[in-house]
Amino acid sequence: MDIAELDVEIGAKALPGDLGLPERPEGLVIFAHGSGSGRRSPRNRMVAGVLEKAGLATLLFDLLTPLEALDRANVFDIDLLGHRLLEAIGWAQDEPRLRDLPLGLFGASTGAAAALVAAAEEPSVRAVVSRGGRPDLAGEALARVRAPTLLIVGGRDEPVVELNRAAARRLVAPHRLVIVPGATHLFEEPGALEHVADLARDWFVAHLAGPARAAGGTGSTP
Repeated sequence: MDIAELDVEIGAKALPGDLGLPERPEGLVIFAHGSGSGRRSPRNRMVAGVLEKAGLATLLFDLLTPLEALDRANVFDIDLLGHRLLEAIGWAQDEPRLRDLPLGLFGASTGAAAALVAAAEEPSVRAVVSRGGRPDLAGEALARVRAPTLLIVGGRDEPVVELNRAAARRLVAPHRLVIVPGATHLFEEPGALEHVADLARDWFVAHLAGPARAAGGTGSTP
């Protein structure tokens, strides 16, 4: 397993990122952080580790420069974040180690909306997972998403549960809403984040690595 620090080139900007690359990756999952978080998010890095053990490459990068992140409005600018994610997808498609890999997106908080906006524009995206996300902020893009989408929400995160239910009703793509009993917004309860990671792994394996791998014992089938 190789973890490499690199720069994701977005126009004239170079955004720092971490690439997790198994020996023979069967897919690539790009992470979209939200609400001021970044590539060092311990929760997303934990999920990335589970995906890497399942044979999926992961890319965690900062969607905003340090200067941009000082403006809180940028954190909630879904169009900006979605565009950055689209540019990162273009960068990955030009990267020799990644260009032929089936692509998935993992978004948390506002990053989930950015992931859905990007998926609505980029047909190469094969799967999306949202953790404690705000998919409702993707607005009209929801109806244009074609990638199978998994929405994961904590059962005690009541306002976000309702927002996810409303967003799910607007999705035309195959989708599933999973409510983790007893979990709050950050899934800090014992075993909650591990459950999220398992759900995400199974979803991505099923939709990126193919049905043969999904049936091979990586966990419950989505």
